[in-house]
Amino acid sequence: MKKGKIIVVGIGPGEEQNITPAVASALHEADAIVGYKYYFRFLAPFTGDGTQCVDTGMRQERERAQTAFDLAGEGKTVCIVSSGDANIYGMAPLVYEMACEKDIKDIDIEVLPGISAFQQAAALLGAPTGHDFCVVSLSDLLTPWERIERRIRAAAQADFVTAVYNPRSTNRYWQLHRLKEIFLAEGRSGNTPVGHVRNASREGQTIALTTLADFDPDEADMFSVIIIGNSQSYVWNNRFVTPRGYFGQEQDRTAGTKVGQDIMIRSFRTIASELKNPDVPLDHKWALLHAIHTTADFEMEQLLYTDKEAVARLYQSIAEGRVHTIVTDVSMVVSGIRKGALKRLGIDAKCYLNDERATALATSQDITRAQAGIRIAVEEHPDALFAFGNAPTALMELCSLIRKGQARPAGIVAAPVGFVHVTESKHMVKTFADIPKVIIEGRKGGSNLAATLVNAILCYDDARELKPGRDV
Repeated sequence: MKKGKIIVVGIGPGEEQNITPAVASALHEADAIVGYKYYFRFLAPFTGDGTQCVDTGMRQERERAQTAFDLAGEGKTVCIVSSGDANIYGMAPLVYEMACEKDIKDIDIEVLPGISAFQQAAALLGAPTGHDFCVVSLSDLLTPWERIERRIRAAAQADFVTAVYNPRSTNRYWQLHRLKEIFLAEGRSGNTPVGHVRNASREGQTIALTTLADFDPDEADMFSVIIIGNSQSYVWNNRFVTPRGYFGQEQDRTAGTKVGQDIMIRSFRTIASELKNPDVPLDHKWALLHAIHTTADFEMEQLLYTDKEAVARLYQSIAEGRVHTIVTDVSMVVSGIRKGALKRLGIDAKCYLNDERATALATSQDITRAQAGIRIAVEEHPDALFAFGNAPTALMELCSLIRKGQARPAGIVAAPVGFVHVTESKHMVKTFADIPKVIIEGRKGGSNLAATLVNAILCYDDARELKPGRDV
């Protein structure tokens, strides 16, 4: 008697042309074919005369595998059939498990790959799996839900493109809702593309593209494959695309830029992909990206406060010529404000800290030079944009002058740093509801932060394209 053999084959999503030549040849040469009865409608063109076909019902995988071993034990070559790829939630692992359990070594086992459901769905959607991806099944028949949820969370945190199998059934109606909730909670943007393909390459095929925020889990069923993009995925011409490399889609946009700007653009893209809450207003996000870029401190997500549309309003005031001067508490802030931006917009940046008048006033009034400098600045530029990166006393002085009606700033950037009166000064400035404010709350701050927040205002017209650094 000849030696028996089991060939586990993946027949793809169902179309005849998607069955590989290797699988077609194996089916034709097999003495017997074992599979779920639904699959045999796709196999008729490939079966040889006299081939024994053994069909079984759904969820009878172990019976299917046992039948294949029984037939192979009779010296037959047996094809055991999986849809898609036999190694992806298919029969191949079960066949090997059974051979291991029963220590069956006298039957050869071979696996022939097929086109998986997520591959076919991806092709129909465009090119969503161009970068690292994972596949998760929401079926908890063989895997505890707690473990599935940990895998979902890990996929979301790692920014994987994620294909979802078995997304929803009659009894499993809530799990896909939970997956969506986790992805959003872990920082995946609501604008992330989501593809929903049902009956891929079969009768009744439907293809839908939406966003994570708008995706309705109740529209999925067991014939669906869901693909969720990563932070770089986008939709172009109704096609779902994930670039092969992070920021790859920016190469054309950044062509011709200076090296410094190119590095800054790439840095901003990295920061944007790692934000825990990316769905914030654009002008706040623009200031936040600048703050994190300068400090490499993602705590800025909690510390940065901006009034509604403060950055956008301040940029508009400057662009329309209603603000001509930026006043800072220390010269280091002036040094950090980009000279190209000042020249482009036709405004000046001034610091009065080292002005002889400030030195004299500080001595005569027993106040700090920073306070004295603000008093002089208010006399000359009461409606300037004021930026503070060091001295809380200077910020408190401005607050006092505003209350006295002597100053009417176009806006305030408040980022003094330290331990004495720092947080109090920031609380004080918040009370002026009609003045646009950008604040680094708590003790943190510094001249570099104040300067970068001013720079964010000066180049806000680059925010929509996320293309910083033209003045670098």
